[in-house]
Amino acid sequence: MVNPNPRSAHRPDTAGAPPGPTHDTRFDRRRAWLVAALIVAFMLINHADKAVLGLAAVPIMDELHLSNSTYGLVSSSFALLFSLSGLVVGFLSARISSRMLLLTLAAVWALAQLPVLVVASVPTLVAGRVLLGAAEGPAAPMSMHALYKWFPEDRRGLPSALQISGAALATLIATPVLTWLITAFGWRSAFAALAVAGVVWCLLWWRAGHDGPYGHRSAHGAAPASGAAGASAAPSASAPASGPGRPDRLPYRRLLLTGTVVGSIAGAFGASWALSLSQAWLPAYLRTQLGMSPGRAAALISGVSAFSFVLLLAVSPMVDALRRRGVSSRWAAGAPQGIAVAVAALAMAGLAFAEGRMPLLVLITLAFGAHAITFPLHYMTAAAVVPSAQRGAVFGIVAATGTLPGLIAPYLTGHLLDAASSHAAGYTRAFLLSAAVMLVCAVVALVAIRPERDARRLGAGRAGPGEGVPAQAGGSKPLAQ
Repeated sequence: MVNPNPRSAHRPDTAGAPPGPTHDTRFDRRRAWLVAALIVAFMLINHADKAVLGLAAVPIMDELHLSNSTYGLVSSSFALLFSLSGLVVGFLSARISSRMLLLTLAAVWALAQLPVLVVASVPTLVAGRVLLGAAEGPAAPMSMHALYKWFPEDRRGLPSALQISGAALATLIATPVLTWLITAFGWRSAFAALAVAGVVWCLLWWRAGHDGPYGHRSAHGAAPASGAAGASAAPSASAPASGPGRPDRLPYRRLLLTGTVVGSIAGAFGASWALSLSQAWLPAYLRTQLGMSPGRAAALISGVSAFSFVLLLAVSPMVDALRRRGVSSRWAAGAPQGIAVAVAALAMAGLAFAEGRMPLLVLITLAFGAHAITFPLHYMTAAAVVPSAQRGAVFGIVAATGTLPGLIAPYLTGHLLDAASSHAAGYTRAFLLSAAVMLVCAVVALVAIRPERDARRLGAGRAGPGEGVPAQAGGSKPLAQ
């Protein structure tokens, strides 16, 4: 039967749902943007927690007499449980509300900063970083999943970019503040400040953070017993996962071997390599190799983040504009991932040969900032071929595999520095190796990401408008997820 009200096609069917604001499908702009602001702050604290060790690297290494390899090992320990926890929590998101998930993660972040304040040693540093990594592994995919519950599919572009921009904002805002604390009050003060920030965020989230109205139907069409439990596994509100040509669920093996998902993981892997290298070693490189003071190094890192932030804000209008002109998702959201990682890789290679302060600064900005747009786009392309009921789990898997460089790059770089005849030679090898890894990832992303083709192969035939692949001819608004 034809729906007489076309607008209602973009709303979830709430038949059988209990009354109450949790199941109200009207878009609450004010509440949605309040939750979005809290999630941006959540990501800001998340990335500040990651970056603080790198910002304090020089005084920590001096005080504890650490070699480059030992410091690299401490930095890499952050990723020991990062990917595994992202994977596990991704599957748990079908049973636990996003509100409680994010609250628990942020509380553990605050707790993880405390061991080093009691006893400053390699074991306590490692313990704190391992615990922090375990709690931060699910942060990006689960906060994006929570964000999607507050915005319908045609309003997700800008919130997605802002969520990812938390990393850039952390470097832009938190880096100067943490550097000032480290310089003025010692490196422990930065860890203490982040613990306090985590607690404050938890209090605000407990007061204002709730699961949104979008995506509360189960894969079988019935509303869950409560608005929180089970919401994570529900389909997109703008179109049910079920329906003509759109399967409720698919085997995870089939989803994960899809070219678009593989390419999205490759893009994230290449971008994460540059990100983990910048968090662990860029501050030390600027101070020891370029002779910068802590303040100037922090200013440059903030400048790189400002560049990333501008790129991130350009993602949503760029994708929307390309899609309005009929450009496929492959070229609108897939190719930019590969191109961004390739540009960063070439700039990374250029650092090994550049001479002169200005060329070095330009290359540093591109090498550690150009990859930023990959992070929101790889979620978009992965979501384009995944049923909404499995989105949280697949996001966890994509994040778990795409962020593995955090376990490899910091320690490998420290080993190269210790094995080289000089630190300059060690950094040259590290930059060239990083460039090679990133270029391979860029090529895979460019070749493999094809959302329309893979949606058809997965049996969707044509994805519903809530799934992120191109809309029907002459139909609803194209890719906005």
